[in-house]
Amino acid sequence: MKKVSVLVLTIAGLIAFGSCGSKQQQQAATDDDSTSVEDLVPRDKTIYGICTEGTAMNTLEMITDSGDTLRLSLENAQENGKVFGGLQVSDRVAVVTDKESKEAQVVINLNTLMGDWVMPDPLDGSDEIGIRIKEGGVAESIDQSTIIYRTWKIFNGDLEILLVREGGGDEEEENRYEILTLGPDTLAYRTIGKPKDETETFEYSRWKEKPKVDLHGLELEDTNDEFNKI
Repeated sequence: MKKVSVLVLTIAGLIAFGSCGSKQQQQAATDDDSTSVEDLVPRDKTIYGICTEGTAMNTLEMITDSGDTLRLSLENAQENGKVFGGLQVSDRVAVVTDKESKEAQVVINLNTLMGDWVMPDPLDGSDEIGIRIKEGGVAESIDQSTIIYRTWKIFNGDLEILLVREGGGDEEEENRYEILTLGPDTLAYRTIGKPKDETETFEYSRWKEKPKVDLHGLELEDTNDEFNKI
């Protein structure tokens, strides 16, 4: 009887040990899986803030939206052509930094980015079409119905635009673009993450009101409203 009891207890212990080991392996597998999933989802590291008076040729000083003051070296960003739109005191900027928040990797002047951007219509070139980039992440189409822009944002130094295409119902399409140039009157960006035959480069100019002309093609001067009232 004693031998039988010992044998039963031994078997029960082995079963319990195996069960615990199985649970630990399952937990470890679950932890590994969750870590893998998190690694696959990119995190936006963009820092937003206001350019302040301490900004110099090779240094960006900014007050972040969370109230912190950062002084960042611009040398690497400048060498890589990743300072877009210039830097002016009081302008709002979007910045990607290194892990220590000591060096800027990408700097985008959001004041320069916002506005009306147009280019010749690719179909015939007779008209201008474009995109209106507004505060609050709002985007609108300019004189085009085939593409309806809805929103925009900066994600890790790139420009993301949400749009709807004609004939696509209400299906939203989010495209990511690498900013190539950004100046007072120029904006260019290129599609990221698509096959080569679907990659597009958009080159815009700042929209400017065209001068009025008469029937003979002569430019008309603006008249004084006071004279019009007489």
